[in-house]
Amino acid sequence: MLLKFKRLRVKNIVTWNAIICRCAQHGQGMWAMELFSQMIHRLVQPDKSTLTGLLSSCTNSRIENTSIELKHEHYSCMVDVLGRCGKLEEAEDFVRNMPLKTNSIVWLALLSSCRMHSNLDLAERAANYILDLEPHCSAAYVLLSNFYASANRWGDVSRLRVTMRDKGIVKQPGRSWVIIKGQKHLFFSGDKSHPLSENIYWKLDSLNMKLKELGYVPNKRFSLHDVEDEQNEESLFYHSERLAIAFALITTVEGSTITVMKNLCICGDCHSAIKLIAKIVDHEIIVRDSSHSHHFRSGICSCGDYW
Repeated sequence: MLLKFKRLRVKNIVTWNAIICRCAQHGQGMWAMELFSQMIHRLVQPDKSTLTGLLSSCTNSRIENTSIELKHEHYSCMVDVLGRCGKLEEAEDFVRNMPLKTNSIVWLALLSSCRMHSNLDLAERAANYILDLEPHCSAAYVLLSNFYASANRWGDVSRLRVTMRDKGIVKQPGRSWVIIKGQKHLFFSGDKSHPLSENIYWKLDSLNMKLKELGYVPNKRFSLHDVEDEQNEESLFYHSERLAIAFALITTVEGSTITVMKNLCICGDCHSAIKLIAKIVDHEIIVRDSSHSHHFRSGICSCGDYW
C-alpha cells in the first residue's frame, strides 16, 4: 500500500487523503501521522477529509505510544482544517485544550480562519492572545488591521497603526520574486527599478484592461484608505506579485508554468485578479506565499478561495 503510494509520480490532496484514511482503517496511526507530516512539508493543504482520517487514526490505534512527535505546526494545520469547515468554536476549543503550550503560530492559524468567515469577535480574541505571547508580532497587527478595514472600521485601523508606530513595530514590506534561467528577479509594490520595467508595466496595464472587460473591480479594502480613489486603485494594480507575473509572461514561452514566491500572504484582490489572469493567458500560475501554495489555472485556484 505504502510502496504503491511512494511510486506515484504526482501526489495531490486526493491521494494523500486516501493513504492517510487507509492507514487509519488498518490501525496504523503512526504511519498516518508521519504521512501527514510529509504532506505538510510538501505544502499540500489539508481539508476536512484529512481531518477525518487523522481523527480516525488516533481512535483506531494506540497513537500515544508511538514515537511521532506532534509539533505546533501539526496543531496549526488541524486548526486550519477546522477553520475551512467553518467550525471556528471547535477550532478555538482545540487550541485551548491542546497538550502543547500554545504559541503564536497556532493562534495565527485561527486568526486567519476568522478572516475567511468574517468572525471579528473571535479574531480580536485570537489577536490578543498572539500579542500577549509575542507583543511585537507584526503579522497579528496587519491581519487585524485588514479585518477592521474590511468592516470599514477605519478608526480602529488608525489606532493599530499608531500602536505599531509607538512600539516601533514595522510592517514587513511585501516582495515577490521569480527565477528565470537561473536568475532571481525581485519586485516590490510599485517597483520600477527592473531594467525591463517599462515592458513589465505595459504588460500589466494591458492585462488590467482585459480584467476589467471580464468584470474585475478592484477591491479597495486591500489598499490604503487615506489616499485618493485613483491612487488607491493604482496601488492594487502594481502589487509585487502582479509585477513578477507580468515579467514572467514577457520572458517565458507560452504554455509554461510560472512560479512566483512571495514573503507575505497574498491579498484578496490579487488573488481574484490572478485567477482571471490565469483565465486569459495560456499558463499555469503558481504563487507560493507565506502560508499557502496557490495553483491558478483557467480562472480557478487550488485553494478553493480559502487561505
